[in-house]
Amino acid sequence: MRKEDKQTLIDSLLNELQACPNFYLTDISDLNAEKTSQLRRQCFNSGIKMIVVKNALLHKAMEKTGKDYEGLYDVLKGSTAVMFCETGNAPAKLIKNCRKTSDKPILKGAFIEECCYIGDNMIDALCNIKSKNDLIADVIALLQSPMKNVLGALQSGGHKLSGILETLSEKAE
Repeated sequence: MRKEDKQTLIDSLLNELQACPNFYLTDISDLNAEKTSQLRRQCFNSGIKMIVVKNALLHKAMEKTGKDYEGLYDVLKGSTAVMFCETGNAPAKLIKNCRKTSDKPILKGAFIEECCYIGDNMIDALCNIKSKNDLIADVIALLQSPMKNVLGALQSGGHKLSGILETLSEKAE
């Protein structure tokens, strides 16, 4: 491969790394053509972009970003496919779903919201990570809960008070 071609690939990987805050490094080396095609289709349907890369080129692109990918450099061995995504847990769920029928893809590592996760044993933890929008929804629900309780108490108290006044007014007659 010519030096210009390598630089073009490094630049395209650099753009992907800067555009997507989350990515997974996986090993899909022993999948046959049919299963690889199914995996790519599932990735497309889930909004995940999967690219098979050369480890050395990915390493150089990671270094150029300025982010701390130090923990992921050790897993850049063998065949590597990168799954880029907007939501942190979508590829983990996809991998876990694929593992029901096959032992691949194997999770080598992941970079989610500025944190590195290394090893295939992290797949369950990554499935349970909430997205940024889910966390915002949880915070809003927690903030609304006390207000709902106060409004509920005021509304139910109003009915009780009017009932008491009505009873007292009927007694006076």
